[in-house]
Amino acid sequence: MPQEQMLMEVAALTDVGRVRSGNEDAFGLCPEAGLFVVCDGMGGAAAGEVASQSTVAAVTEALCDPQLANDPRRALEAGISEANRCVFSRSEQEPSLHGMGTTLVSLLVREGCVWIAHVGDSRCYRFRAGGLERMTQDHSLVDEQVRLGQMTAAEAEMSPLRNVITRAIGTRATVTPDIEEVATEHGDLFLLCSDGLTKEVSEPRLAEILGQEVPDLQTLCRRLIEEANDSGGSDNITAVAVRIS
Repeated sequence: MPQEQMLMEVAALTDVGRVRSGNEDAFGLCPEAGLFVVCDGMGGAAAGEVASQSTVAAVTEALCDPQLANDPRRALEAGISEANRCVFSRSEQEPSLHGMGTTLVSLLVREGCVWIAHVGDSRCYRFRAGGLERMTQDHSLVDEQVRLGQMTAAEAEMSPLRNVITRAIGTRATVTPDIEEVATEHGDLFLLCSDGLTKEVSEPRLAEILGQEVPDLQTLCRRLIEEANDSGGSDNITAVAVRIS
């Protein structure tokens, strides 16, 4: 189905938070391609910002390539590979950007389904019929320990290693994203977010907010940002909401 025939409501908001002096998060919205991206840069100074913005640009450009339009998995793989190449190359060539990288979570909407791709600990959630489901598994040290039964979720929340991610865009010559195709239903609400939101707002509280009556998704994103800031705002906060009609 041509993208212009698909009915979606989309909104996005990013905020520096209450502690950081700059915002290394970036997001991209390309409704005509059905593509939505959130990146959380790392590397200090301007490096994280460069990594996140470069990755959003590279992935968006790849997904707008008409030669890849009918092959979502290949398009996502190509876009993420090119983003990784760009960020890694600049990191190697420019001393001020050495060590930079970024997480990525993206949503590609197609008729009857979405494709979710991610690297790192930025997340995708689906809110359906009053229930919240996390659609991605963090590429982080503590999340992997939880999955292996070596740590409880409560212990992970308190761990001093909770910010250590095990996979990122641009930190190595190659990267392997997790990519999944998921069937959609009328009214599904997808939330893409950086960990500045999930570190401050619990999943039960996220479900409460997503279930509230709001005039539009921009108001919903604003409420999510406010909740994270009210809880400490220790990091940059980004939320992209996409409702499938």
